Amino acid sequence: MSDNLFAAAAEETRRARAPLAARLRPRTLDDVVGQEHLVGPGRPLRVLVESDRLSSALLWGPPGTGKTSLALAVAGSTERAFEQMSAVTAGVKDVRETIERAKQRLGERGQGTILFLDEIHRFSKSQQDALLPAVEDGTLTLIGATTENPFFEVNAPLRSRSTLFRLEPLDRKAIEQLVARGLQAEAVTADPEATTLLVDRSGGDGRQVLTSLDVACALSNYTHVELEHVEAALGTSALRYGQDDHYDVVSAFIKSMRGSDADAAVYWLARMLEAGEDARFIARRMVIFASEDVGLADSRGLEVAVAAAHALEHVGLPEAQLNLAQAAIYLATAPKSNRAALAIWNARAAVKDGAVGEVPAHLRDGHYQGAAELGHGAGYRYPHDDPKGWVDQQYLPESLAGRHWYEPSEHGDEGKIVMHKNPRSKGQQ
Repeated sequence: MSDNLFAAAAEETRRARAPLAARLRPRTLDDVVGQEHLVGPGRPLRVLVESDRLSSALLWGPPGTGKTSLALAVAGSTERAFEQMSAVTAGVKDVRETIERAKQRLGERGQGTILFLDEIHRFSKSQQDALLPAVEDGTLTLIGATTENPFFEVNAPLRSRSTLFRLEPLDRKAIEQLVARGLQAEAVTADPEATTLLVDRSGGDGRQVLTSLDVACALSNYTHVELEHVEAALGTSALRYGQDDHYDVVSAFIKSMRGSDADAAVYWLARMLEAGEDARFIARRMVIFASEDVGLADSRGLEVAVAAAHALEHVGLPEAQLNLAQAAIYLATAPKSNRAALAIWNARAAVKDGAVGEVPAHLRDGHYQGAAELGHGAGYRYPHDDPKGWVDQQYLPESLAGRHWYEPSEHGDEGKIVMHKNPRSKGQQ
């Protein structure tokens, strides 16, 4: 009896001294903050858990998005036994022992077992293979968590037996909810500007914001958190960055790249990152810019921008700042042309204004039965059959013959583009 009391007291002490993020772990799916696309009413993960039909799953997402919290919430919402281990410290021996305990539970009282394996990507191929038989025969329900792309880091046989759930960075509303819960848990109040700074600098990482709040509360002596406490916890001064700054700074960033000023582009990029701007928003703006302002003057600009956006998802901040900076400098120094953007803008405007002529008969689909009788496809000339690789035939509706929406500039690679039948283009054949 005394041993049980001692163990209970030790557990209570451990919980009291645990970091705020650990103390706020959800107990059920209703306690989960964010990830509404997975745990909202009628959403896939919630339905599977509530009907107790959850099979093995992989939780994939950036750090601090709630993978461990979600696994614990699943555990609190099911009658199955729950075991947890980290691939950083566990080995094949631990896996086999867990499987044996699961078999014993299943045989003795018909109770299933959920194994939550954190950082599953750190398991070697042989370690992952050790899980396969138990997952396949239902002895274990595996929930693996990873920050890395499971298509690269998890064995195909194990991946094919698991449902993949993608977790997204927490949005502002979810982060604000976490901060409010943290303040309530610590029985502490806070100035609005202090909580705003915490939310702005979170980067969608719930664990990070709770860790910073934990420190800020301690610095306030658990009374009232002020801006200076949050600044000290974050190791940075507050940078004014309101709604107006959001639009003004990104506008300056885009205009600096458009003006081919790499130094200014990097400066405005730094301002946005330091202010806690959503890095995915920055990446999206560069992908748009690559087609809108660089275009065919340097088609590699789009490749670089898209690669930076993918790198951001794969690597995350702070390391992805290198990829974003490289892309910003490349786009700023690339030759510029907005002709591809003008082409689609002007073509859509023409369609809205009524330029909707009929598809010429020789361009219509001639593959279905009876098409030939209607004259569809008749007279079409296949460009690959011509030695030049193109033929002089009409592709626009008759009523729009001679209209031009794309006119290449003389800049960069676009100056080399040949526009057949366009007397205003360079290098007409």
